[in-house]
Amino acid sequence: MKDELFNDLMASANEMVEIEKGLKKPEPKHVHVYETPDVKAIRAAAGQDQKEFAKLIGASYETLKSWELGRRNPSGTAAKLLSLISHNPKEIIQLLKQTMFQEPTK
Repeated sequence: MKDELFNDLMASANEMVEIEKGLKKPEPKHVHVYETPDVKAIRAAAGQDQKEFAKLIGASYETLKSWELGRRNPSGTAAKLLSLISHNPKEIIQLLKQTMFQEPTK
């Protein structure tokens, strides 16, 4: 079994090198494409400046700048929230503003 596993790993490594050198194309089923949200465009559509937008979505100003400059990408909850804002910017921003200043329920 160890030889079989080693041979599979070597074949995968050799295939990776061939793809990297442009000698072979990867199979489409093995290619994963992740959409990177255009955070600056989402923020602009919501009509917010960087500091206000960062505060509304619960991110730091520096993190927002990194996303907008493409140095980092939002993930997890931030990515989901940005997706919601991108589909309905004015309404989601209004909801965020309303809930931002409410007292927590006991």
